[in-house]
Parts: sequence; structure tokens; C-alpha cells
Amino acid sequence: MQDMLRRYGPGLTLLICLLVAFWLLMLVIVPNITLFEQSFRPYLPVVEIGGPRDTYSFANYLKVLDSSVEKSLFGYSFSIPVHVYTFSLTIFYSMLVTVICFALAYPLAYYMAKIVNPKTLPTLLLMLFIPLWVSEVLRAFAWWIILAFKGPLNAMLLGIGLIDAPVRWTNMGYTGVVIGLIYTYVLFMLFPVYNAVQSLDTNQIEAAEDLGAPWWKIHWRIVLPHAKPGIASGSVMVFMLSAGSLLVPSILGSTTSQWFTQTIDQWFKDALDWNTASAYAFMLLSLCTVFVTIAMWLFKVKLSDIAK
Repeated sequence: MQDMLRRYGPGLTLLICLLVAFWLLMLVIVPNITLFEQSFRPYLPVVEIGGPRDTYSFANYLKVLDSSVEKSLFGYSFSIPVHVYTFSLTIFYSMLVTVICFALAYPLAYYMAKIVNPKTLPTLLLMLFIPLWVSEVLRAFAWWIILAFKGPLNAMLLGIGLIDAPVRWTNMGYTGVVIGLIYTYVLFMLFPVYNAVQSLDTNQIEAAEDLGAPWWKIHWRIVLPHAKPGIASGSVMVFMLSAGSLLVPSILGSTTSQWFTQTIDQWFKDALDWNTASAYAFMLLSLCTVFVTIAMWLFKVKLSDIAK
């Protein structure tokens, strides 16, 4: 605060604080409190709102346990509520997207931070930023065209002989959703990891090389521990954004794939039951927060490390 006062003066500092407070209060806190309160109330006709039936309960949250579906795993059949099953798949594929994003982003982040010529780095960063200038809707539809039955991907794979017949990529479960989410959110993993690796003293890497350490041990013992805060920050962003994505699963999802946000959207728009939709939204937020907290505990990462 003292730095802001010295840099901007008391008037501009007060204006900035008021704008931030307005943004947090009116666009974040108040809407979420309203939805949280509505999630405990039943869906009633307008004339009955505030009447004797308008009471608080956990009925909207318990709807997630309705309508079971039969599934099998490793030869064992079991019954599971369909919305719980959808949520489980959403969490699983969000974790898969996070892992793949890290596998793709880490080598590029290390190359940008420690290998690439500093003169060419701005050009490389610009090339990475260009896709973000395009609307997410257009990027999702672009991947829908690429993955289409007669799209460029199948044409290329047929041309080089890797496949004998076109593949229906968008009908293969969650394949299209995972590809779209990776492309959409991989940069949210790349830049935190890049910032963390860039701060590593190159002399440590050179010293390990001089002592004869193999490349994999250098990364395992030196680079990865130093980049852990950046990896944690990128993983949290990619996981939360993937689990909360609606546009990409709606466009690239198949008839057999269902993202949990699509279930919430159906409660909002199709059933017009905002109360149940609010309950599902808070379940998604709360459980994703729990998963992130457990992951931070397992990897011994603090919230202060992510905020750096």
C-alpha cells in the first residue's frame, strides 16, 4: 500500500482500491452469496416464494444422488448416481488434461528459459500469445473442424498412411473435449512454469553437468524442485479452468460424454431450476477446492508459493 501511495498518490490509490472493492463485492461476493442462499431453497412457482413451502433444506444437494446408472469396472458391475458419475469423469479428465498440459509445457518452458537465444524469445512469446487473441468460441469450432470425419486431421493421417479409414474423433467419448481443453489452457501451465524456471541460477545446472549428472537427474533434483511453485500454480489454474469449462465440452463433446458444467447448464436453462443449479455449482466449486487442497498437501506446496 505504501508503494502505491508513493507511486500514484492518495487520490488515485483510493480510486483503485474503490474499483477493486466494487469489483469484488458486486461481481464476485454478492452473486455468490445470493446463489449460495438460493441453493438451499426449493424451486417453487413465483406465487409460492416466501410461503410455507419456501424453507431451507439440503434437498437440492441430495438430487445429485438420484437416477442411478449401471456401470462396470474391471469386470465388476456396480450402480452409481448418474450425476456423481458425471462429476467423477469431469474430475478425472480434468486431471488428465492437467498432466498432459504439464508434459507439453515443461520442455517448452525450459527451452524458453534456459536454451533459446534471448533475441528470439520475444518472437516466440508473441507466437504463443497470438492464439489467445482469437475468441475461445472460434478456437473450439476450429478444433471441431479439424477433428471432423472429413476434416484436415483425418486427411493428413490418411495421406501419410497412419490410418486406413477416417476416424470419428468427436464421437470417441471425451477425446475431443480433452484435445480442446489442452489446446485452450496449455498456456496457463506454460507461463507459470517458465517464470519459475527462468529464476533458477544457470550455474547450478552447469555445475551438475560438470559433475557428470545425467540430464534426467538434473531435471529431477534441481529444475523440478525449483519450479515446483510454478508447476503448482499452473496445475491449479488448468485443473480449475478445465473442470469449470462449458464451451469446449459443449462444442467438442460426443453423444456419450457429459461434463458436469453441462449438467449445471441444463438445470439453469432447460429445467429453469436455478436453485438446484446453484447447489450443483457450489458442489463443483467446493469439491474441486478440496481436490486442489489435497494435491497441494501431497506435493507440499503452500498457497503462498502459488501466489508468487
